[in-house]
Amino acid sequence: MARLAVVGVGRIGGEVAYLTTSLGIVDELVLYDSAPDLLRAQVLDLEHTGLQIPISTDASEIRDADICIFSAGLARNPSIKTRADLLEANLSATKDGISLLKGFSGILVTVTNPMDANNFLLCTKTGITRERCIGFGGQLDSARFGLALRNRGITGFPFVLGEHGEHQVPIFSSLSSPVNNDLREEILAELRGASMEVIKGKGGTVFGPAIHLAHLSRIILKDARELIACSAVLEGEYGLSGCSLGVPARVGFNGIQKIEEWDLDDWEWAKMNDAGRFVKDLCTRAVS
Repeated sequence: MARLAVVGVGRIGGEVAYLTTSLGIVDELVLYDSAPDLLRAQVLDLEHTGLQIPISTDASEIRDADICIFSAGLARNPSIKTRADLLEANLSATKDGISLLKGFSGILVTVTNPMDANNFLLCTKTGITRERCIGFGGQLDSARFGLALRNRGITGFPFVLGEHGEHQVPIFSSLSSPVNNDLREEILAELRGASMEVIKGKGGTVFGPAIHLAHLSRIILKDARELIACSAVLEGEYGLSGCSLGVPARVGFNGIQKIEEWDLDDWEWAKMNDAGRFVKDLCTRAVS
C-alpha cells in the first residue's frame, strides 16, 4: 500500500491528490491544510469521484507516508514578479511544516516557492537526510524548455538545472546541434516568462506541475531510478554547498540515489555559478 501525504491542498496539492489516486499511483491519502473549509471541500470533492480511497486528515499520520508533497503557502500572482519574491511571505508556512514532519521517514518533495530555499530550510530544520529531500521544479522547467526547442525545430533531450526561477540554466551543450548564445538568451528569456503567462490567464499553474509531481511520485514508489532534474541539497557537487539547487539526479524509492555532475560549457557554467550564488543567499536568509 502506497500512502501519499499532501501538506497544502490548494490548486496544485489538490490536483496531485486527485491525479495520483485516479491514476492508481497511490492507495491512501493524508491531507492537511491550515484552512479547514478548503481541506473539507477537497476531501469531499475527492470522495465524490467514487474512487473509494482512504483519506485521512489526521496530521499525525503524515509521518507514516511514503511521500509527502509540501505545497503549503502562497502561490504567485501577476503582482509577484519572481518566485524568490515569495521568500518572506512563505517562510511562516514552511516553518509551520517543520513540526508536521517530525518523525517523517519517507521522501519529502518540496513545491512551495521559492522552492530551492524552502527545500534547503526543510532539510536543515527537520533532520531529514538530504537524499530524502527533493525540490520540485526542474521537470516542469525542462518540459517548457522542450516546447521552446520543438517550436524552433531543435532536437535533443531538454534539461534545465539551476534555480527554479529567474536563474534557471537550460542545457544546450547536449542537444543534437549547436545553439549560439543569442538564441540561448532568447530561449532563456522565454522560459523565465512561461509561467507568468499562465498565471495571468487563469490565476495559477496547475496541469503542468501536477502531472510532473504525479510522475515523480510514480518514479519514487516504483524505485525506477530515473534521471530527472530536481533540486538537491549540495555538498560540493558543481562546486557548491550550503544550498539546494537544480541538478541531474537519479531518483528511486530511497530518494536521490545519485547526483550526476555533467561537463557544462562556458555559457552553462557561468549561468550555473550565478544560480548558485543567488540561491545560496536565499537559503542563508531562509534558515537565519
